[in-house]
Amino acid sequence: MSGTGFHVHGPHDHEVEHAAHGGDSFSSQIAVMTAVFATVGALFGYMAGDTQNRAALYKNNAAIKKTEASNQWNYYQSKSSKQNLSELAMALPGVEVEKYKAEVERYKKEKNDIKTDAEKLEKASADWDEQAEQQMHLHHRWAQAMTAVQIAISLAAIALLTRKKWLEYGSIGVAGVGGLLAVLAAMHI
Repeated sequence: MSGTGFHVHGPHDHEVEHAAHGGDSFSSQIAVMTAVFATVGALFGYMAGDTQNRAALYKNNAAIKKTEASNQWNYYQSKSSKQNLSELAMALPGVEVEKYKAEVERYKKEKNDIKTDAEKLEKASADWDEQAEQQMHLHHRWAQAMTAVQIAISLAAIALLTRKKWLEYGSIGVAGVGGLLAVLAAMHI
C-alpha cells in the first residue's frame, strides 16, 4: 500500500487471499475428511491399547494360576514323600503298624484333594492363556485398522498437495479397509 491509498496486489497475494476467503471445496473436503479420519484413528488406537493391556493382564493371571498350581503340585509331592516314609515305617520291626497305616490312608486322601486343586488351577491358567491370545488377536486387528486410517490420512495430505482426485478416492478406500478391520475386531473375528 502506498501513501496515496492506492494498493496493488501481486499474483501471490491474490492467491493467498483467494485461498483464505474463497470457496476451495476440495481443500475443505480434504480437511474435514482428515479430521474425521484422525478422530476414528484415535478411537482405533484406544481400542488397540485396551486389548493389549487386557492381554497382558490375562497373561499375568495365567502366570499366577500356574504358580499356584505348581505350589499345589509341590505340596502333593511333599505328601507323597510323607506317605512313602509311613509305608517304609510299617515295614520296620517293633512299630505300631496301624498308626502308620492310618497315616498312609490320610496322606492318600490329602493327595487326592491337593491333586484336584492343582488340576483346577492348571485349567484356570490355561483359560487365562486362551483369553490372552484372543485379546492379542483383537489387538492386532485394531492396530491394523489404525494403521490403515493413518495411511488414509497420509494419502489425503498428498491429495491436498497434489490436488489429485484419485488420491482422495484412494484415501477414502484405505480408510474403508480400516473400518472393515475395525468391524472385524469389534465382532471378535
